[in-house]
Amino acid sequence: MSSPLRFGIYLPPMGPLGDPEVLVELGVRAEAAGWDGVFLWDHVLTDHPPIADTWTTLAAIAQATSTIRMGPMVTPLPRRRPWVVARQAATVAQLSRGRLVLGVGLGVDETGDLSSFGEATALSDRKQLLTEGLDVIRAMWSGAPYVHSGSHVVNLPASEATPYRPPIWMASSTGAPGVLARAASCDGIFHNPPDHEATPEEVADVVRGLRRAGVDDQRRFDVVVRGNASAAWPETTSVDLAGLAEAGATWWMEGLIYFDPLEMSLDVVDAGPPG
Repeated sequence: MSSPLRFGIYLPPMGPLGDPEVLVELGVRAEAAGWDGVFLWDHVLTDHPPIADTWTTLAAIAQATSTIRMGPMVTPLPRRRPWVVARQAATVAQLSRGRLVLGVGLGVDETGDLSSFGEATALSDRKQLLTEGLDVIRAMWSGAPYVHSGSHVVNLPASEATPYRPPIWMASSTGAPGVLARAASCDGIFHNPPDHEATPEEVADVVRGLRRAGVDDQRRFDVVVRGNASAAWPETTSVDLAGLAEAGATWWMEGLIYFDPLEMSLDVVDAGPPG
């Protein structure tokens, strides 16, 4: 899990960033400024309108760019029909010629994304839906026949495999063994504590937990953290990017915020990766 740190823009497609045309322009500018990726939150409701659909916007960014990676960061799989997500992801992966990353997680209900529509809110239910949903997505991408009866009833005939299989990153807010075990079955972890930026020591603990869960140095596995390190922010920031990389982080996500002016966000993007 040791590799050079890559840099992505991580943003909510809402408020000043809720216009899909602005998001496409941001993706183009991010590519020109040397960023490695652009990743969008995935919500359906917000207290800060307007709000853009993540998957439609990702498809537009895929068409307007040629090198940057992109993806939902993260899509709450328990409130999604996984076969629809599988097809959306495969389509954007093909449009981008393999540049899509599928970020998934349990989802939150802070703005009513779950409860407003009668979706499952209990943690145990969301864990089951997340696990089953990933199984369905992988089966659809593989093209192999698949039968499952659980929260979803699925009966898939054999079909063609997805030409560009996106890597899957699992979101985590803690380093609990069960969380790390879920992430270890994927291609990466987005370690996103809700109340602070991850420290090098915390990342090192997560990496050790992932190794105990079965992730070894023989396969590519991304460790993703987020925060604010750009010198373009008006406030002084101090982030130990070198320490994070040494601890095992492979991606830094520079977080743009929906209540900041659009001009400030564009300044951060145009300034390029920090460090």
